[in-house]
Amino acid sequence: MPPTSNLKRSQAAGIAGRSLQGLIAALLPPEEGGPDPATVVGVLERFLSYQPPPIRLAGHLGALSINAASLLFNGRTLASASPDQREKVMARLTSTVVGSGVMDGIKALVLMAAGSESASTEILAAAAATETARPDAVIDVTPAGSWPSTTHTDVVVIGSGAGGAVAAMELAEAGLSVVIVEEGRRWTVDEFRTGHPVDRYASLYRDGGSTVALGLPPVVLPIGRAVGGTTVVNSGTCFRTPRSVLESWRDKAGLTMADPAFFNPFLDRVWSLLQVAPVPLDIMGNNGKLAIEGARKLGWAAAPLDRNAPGCDGCCQCAIGCPRNAKFGVHLNALPRASAAGARIVSEARVTKILLEGGRAAGVEAVRSDGSLIKIMAPRVVVAAGTTETPPLLRRSRLNWHPMVGKNLALHPAVGVAGRMEEPVVAWHGVLQSSSVSELHAEQGIMLEATSTPPGMGSMVLPGVGRRLVEELAGADHLATLGGMVADESSGRVVGANRTTILYNLSKRDGLRLLETIRAGGKVLMAAGATEVLTGIPGYSRVRSEVELDDAIAHARPRDLHVAAFHPVGTVAAGSDPERYPLDPSGALRGMSGVWVADGSVLPTCPAVNPQVSIMGLSLAIAGEILKKA
Repeated sequence: MPPTSNLKRSQAAGIAGRSLQGLIAALLPPEEGGPDPATVVGVLERFLSYQPPPIRLAGHLGALSINAASLLFNGRTLASASPDQREKVMARLTSTVVGSGVMDGIKALVLMAAGSESASTEILAAAAATETARPDAVIDVTPAGSWPSTTHTDVVVIGSGAGGAVAAMELAEAGLSVVIVEEGRRWTVDEFRTGHPVDRYASLYRDGGSTVALGLPPVVLPIGRAVGGTTVVNSGTCFRTPRSVLESWRDKAGLTMADPAFFNPFLDRVWSLLQVAPVPLDIMGNNGKLAIEGARKLGWAAAPLDRNAPGCDGCCQCAIGCPRNAKFGVHLNALPRASAAGARIVSEARVTKILLEGGRAAGVEAVRSDGSLIKIMAPRVVVAAGTTETPPLLRRSRLNWHPMVGKNLALHPAVGVAGRMEEPVVAWHGVLQSSSVSELHAEQGIMLEATSTPPGMGSMVLPGVGRRLVEELAGADHLATLGGMVADESSGRVVGANRTTILYNLSKRDGLRLLETIRAGGKVLMAAGATEVLTGIPGYSRVRSEVELDDAIAHARPRDLHVAAFHPVGTVAAGSDPERYPLDPSGALRGMSGVWVADGSVLPTCPAVNPQVSIMGLSLAIAGEILKKA
């Protein structure tokens, strides 16, 4: 590159860095006790380096545009403005709908960087405080760079998460030779015990953790990418598929394997494999106990959650990789069993297409990180790339002839509320997701779960900027936090082939249910002793009574809420009607011999609960159907 180009790039980087530093000083002023802006800039730039180019560009353009506003209002950039001038710029920007929306996105990035840095010492100290619950499992994993260009096997499984892992285990233990292809890499417990939290978070998730479903409102959708898939970074919460859901899948979708009498033994096997048990009270933490206390004062049903975490000590780091190997993801059970039966895993390889020959599957083609290709030839292909990645793979393979491929997406949208308690809660001292309030679940599809995040990494609910935001952060240890999910209609779709795009608009019904979720969460927190509730509702972010809470709900618009989701399902659903369902009731792709799907995309509808156990149960059942034809 010519020296002038290098100089221009260096100058642009300098301008971007100064813009970010000024923005951080405005959001979290050091004069008021905020962190050193230069230190946070370094962490933020590192976090942005993991993101796709559009996210990196948006972060820098957002900072530049806010600095331009400062120049317009004050004649100074944020970096050179006085604290009062910065405060006035922030106030003017957040007073408009557009400015508030831009600021929310920027604030999320800054709080992630600042929080992970300020809490990194505490996180790493907690990680190292006790011995590991178990060593890393023995798994046959070969990085794609060391894998031969062409190999042959009986079955290729695409994806090593909840669905792919148990399918591979079942098929390998039945005597078939199995190769699993995984886009992510294998992580060790030592890396979770020593890695900086921002690096762990950004590396363990697809798109650096920035996957978003586009719509009104946009929905943040973190999706794990590692050997073990999302089970490496989920909360470990386990629910058996509700009987009403199974009966609906059987009767409305024609998914015969969902018949409770047939399916429950598969759920029993998953429950045993994962070693599921209720969260012990001695490690639950105050956050979960307050949720139970508030619910019971209302006369509502509440209890500790069931989790696959034997040996958990409540360090609250599930979302960035368990530093004790206590959370029992499939990288610690199903994949080791599959390996013991002869299955091999190719990591860091993205499957570009399913190979076809004479109207049936012949294997897969995958690309290494250096762009070179590998081929794994097999007469059977099990697609378990995940709900958002399986439809694009079928399109790249020209197997998307069915009009419903990519449609029928449900996400299990969620909102969060927080209650300020008089005594410290320290929500991150305990289990990340620890107890549930199920009172509204059967009738309204609303499930409340006491949920925290790793310390310093979950401040989206906090209102304000500048001095006010610093004060809110200083009092974060007094907040009890709840997350609430609604069993949603299948109103989204996944488009694209080489690059996934997720489109999702809340239905009117689901939007109203999210507002009811905020109301219910606020009532539980107030009953538990909260002096105020942070609702996340623009203009009504802080309420101090049920009357104020009801008023906030009455004036809220679902499209303005901060919504996240964690359980995408349904994009290649199985059922009896060939016009509605791309898969037949055995999980086989219609119109093509030798291709099955075994991940969350198979589920006909939202399962109404955290779906890991449901996905694994269906995958075992589908593997059984494959073996019938082997």
